[in-house]
Amino acid sequence: MKVNETLTVREPELTPRMIVQELDKYIVGQAQAKRIVSIALRNRLRRRLLNENMREEVTPKNIILIGPTGVGKTEIARRLAALVHAPFIKVEASKYTEVGYVGRDVESMIRDLVHQAVNLVREERFAQVRPKAEARVNERLTELLVPPLSKRRGGGTTSDQDEAQGLRNQKYQEAREKVRAQLKAGELEEENVEIEIKEAPAPMIEVFSGTNMEEVGMNLQDMIQNIMPGGGGGGGGGGASRKRKTKVSEARRRLLQEELSRLVDINEVKADAVKRVEEMGIVFIDELDKVAGREQNRGPDVSREGVQRDMLPIVEGTTVNTRHGEVRTHHILFIAAGAFHVSKPSDLIPELQGRFPLRAELTSLKTEDFVRILTEPRQALTKQYKALMETEGVNLEFTESSVAEMAEVAFRANQMTEDIGARRLHTVLERILEEVSFNASEMPGNTVTVTPEYIKERIGDLLKDQDLSRYIL
Repeated sequence: MKVNETLTVREPELTPRMIVQELDKYIVGQAQAKRIVSIALRNRLRRRLLNENMREEVTPKNIILIGPTGVGKTEIARRLAALVHAPFIKVEASKYTEVGYVGRDVESMIRDLVHQAVNLVREERFAQVRPKAEARVNERLTELLVPPLSKRRGGGTTSDQDEAQGLRNQKYQEAREKVRAQLKAGELEEENVEIEIKEAPAPMIEVFSGTNMEEVGMNLQDMIQNIMPGGGGGGGGGGASRKRKTKVSEARRRLLQEELSRLVDINEVKADAVKRVEEMGIVFIDELDKVAGREQNRGPDVSREGVQRDMLPIVEGTTVNTRHGEVRTHHILFIAAGAFHVSKPSDLIPELQGRFPLRAELTSLKTEDFVRILTEPRQALTKQYKALMETEGVNLEFTESSVAEMAEVAFRANQMTEDIGARRLHTVLERILEEVSFNASEMPGNTVTVTPEYIKERIGDLLKDQDLSRYIL
């Protein structure tokens, strides 16, 4: 069976098991949440294998991830989107307000998602044409450094003039070839050249940003830029042009952007971005628990339920107007998350609960989870700190017992104070390695081995004093 050919980019042939294996490279534990999101991602590919009538009826099963901070809720969604190069945006439910109140309306999350998708597709198209654009830039720089020959009229016979012109042309071509080779080798980056620079027009409607009028401001700005000379589809934008002397390195950067914009049709980019958002977009709504709860009386939180009601049509499926075109949200995957310490998912309005049929509870991290976080992921914290110290010529080593000790310290600190999950490890490691980080530039060639005794020497007393550990750890 063929995948729906209307999409420019196809999701990889990833099975749920393969998706979980990829997520395991970055996130420790949380098997249930990984299984649920992997099935949701696989179902998107399955949907695209259906006939058109059935495909339109199959909608994504949105998910609520429930768990304390620092256990991997955001990271699961972010890695999931990166796995298939899908447009992804993380928003916080508490930042939105009910229509009629000052603040951002919920439709802005879709506008922001489309903006991210346009940037994503543009960068992909730029990567495809970059070799051609770089070749054009080198030719333009060559012409700037070796200007074309002017026609000369001299005395003598026609044959003498032809011979002189031939010699001039030969020397000219040799000079161009030499400069072209030097440009390719990066030997002329500090030379000065004169290029024509288009000044971008200043933003005109910025005052509306963050309100319900933000889309009006964007559209007015686009209209004005399209009316001005040089504005419109090519991506060059309006604004006056002026000549300026600059180094070859800076000229190369500016000319490369200009050539890339000429080679890529921005209208095609926008159309592809909108299509990708509609079929592959992922919106991660954090802090959903902050807008949960029914209003028993009127007060400062009067807009909580209003935000939920405004969010409902977006999640259910509607059409949102953006500066890049209309976007249907019917097949966007929404992943919500929250700690739900005070409220619970059943406190959401029933209509919104029905739009998030899948629930996954993420567990608090134990000592053994912290040990794995410190050692297993590709960019584990211990590996990061070793790499940082290597830049100063310091060899930083962690013993197995020291890793276990750091994990135990992080676990106990979470128990004694507030449970902030894996983020506690950043605090612990910074406290342990504070002296080494401060003196590293003065001790190149040295080896520092972190042992349990080394750890206890620096933070042992803090764990005994609960009041002090609340402020330090």
